[in-house]
Amino acid sequence: MNAANATELMISLGVQARAASAHMAKAPAAAKVAALHGLARLLREQTALLQQENAKDLERARAAGLAEPMVDRLKLTPAVLETCAQGCEQLAAMPDPIGEISGMKQQPSGIRVGQMRVPIGVFGMIYESRPNVTIEAASLSIKSGNACILRGGSEAIDSNRALAALVQQALVQAGLPADAVQLVPTTDRAAVGQLIAMPEYVDVIIPRGGKGLIERISREAKVPVIKHLDGNCHTYVDDPCDVAMAVKVADNAKTQKYSPCNATESLLVARGVAAQFLPQIGAIYAAKGVEMRGCAESLALLKAVPDALLAEATEQDWSEEYLAPIISIKVVAGLDEAIAHINRYSSHHTEAILTTNHMHAQRFLREVDSASVMVNASTRFADGFEYGLGAEIGISTDKFHARGPVGVEGLTSLKYVVLGEGEVRG
Repeated sequence: MNAANATELMISLGVQARAASAHMAKAPAAAKVAALHGLARLLREQTALLQQENAKDLERARAAGLAEPMVDRLKLTPAVLETCAQGCEQLAAMPDPIGEISGMKQQPSGIRVGQMRVPIGVFGMIYESRPNVTIEAASLSIKSGNACILRGGSEAIDSNRALAALVQQALVQAGLPADAVQLVPTTDRAAVGQLIAMPEYVDVIIPRGGKGLIERISREAKVPVIKHLDGNCHTYVDDPCDVAMAVKVADNAKTQKYSPCNATESLLVARGVAAQFLPQIGAIYAAKGVEMRGCAESLALLKAVPDALLAEATEQDWSEEYLAPIISIKVVAGLDEAIAHINRYSSHHTEAILTTNHMHAQRFLREVDSASVMVNASTRFADGFEYGLGAEIGISTDKFHARGPVGVEGLTSLKYVVLGEGEVRG
């Protein structure tokens, strides 16, 4: 596909999305709920067909020599499709945020001023590998009264086309415009360049994938971007703390799953508890094959741990997102040094303090500059589903508009509404 064809295609999708967004913004809540229930039903009814299409992607991926863990991410198993269907039903059951008015206050002039929640309009989403993201994005878009243009990874094109066709079927059956959810039908990269440069048709871009993809989108977009580049998350073990609890949480935060962006990559330990805490967590990490890259002080306390995989941390390690069984470990003087270290090196995603001191917990919550800040809990909880958002379209480390897991509300905006009875300004 040449550049002119890509431009023509994307403008066509943009025009259709903009028109559909006007219909979605005024769609009754019942119609959106019907579309979500219809989509859940179709996902269950068409499991065999979806797996046939998915098999084409899997075969192509293996032929191209894609690593088996990456092939695994492409699979639309019955269990994955059932999870997608349940996600649609959970969203359908949630209150509809659109049109909700909050903060209505009477002013001295007599007017009443409040804010109404409204859809953003049209969002473009660019994502890699997992085809189930097509359903997550589509269902969130429907619930929030938006229209969306989805561009999935080329490795999942057949699966994504089949899923998008079911979404459009569910929309039409509910009396909503099919163009409210459109999939970019080509794998040509020129289409992405065009999608992120159409502010007249697209209100926001949401990239979901590796750092390279997100950096490219952020650099080239002419449309606002909701993004996060890294998940360099910290767990800080405070003095005082419940050491047994700290060991349990620090273990889960790192080893429950290594690849997500909310896994802890850096462990800070207050000097007062380091001698008690580090050998215990070190033994667990050693048993699970986690490499520990430590400062000199932490390595001195860990060297007695049998079978420990130890290395000296470099300056780069404090900023690193490993997405692997590796963790950086630093002994700090206490809370002040921990907060300063986090605010310097973190990617502003998720940080946790493990402490029994209420004042320390409050200071950590106030002073750590990240999208999610936790007390006595695993960083692995930083997730839209775990936060009760029903689903998430991504996690934002930006400070404007949406921050942290972005659910239905993150795909909406607020406008001021004023109610009067003939007031005029003097």
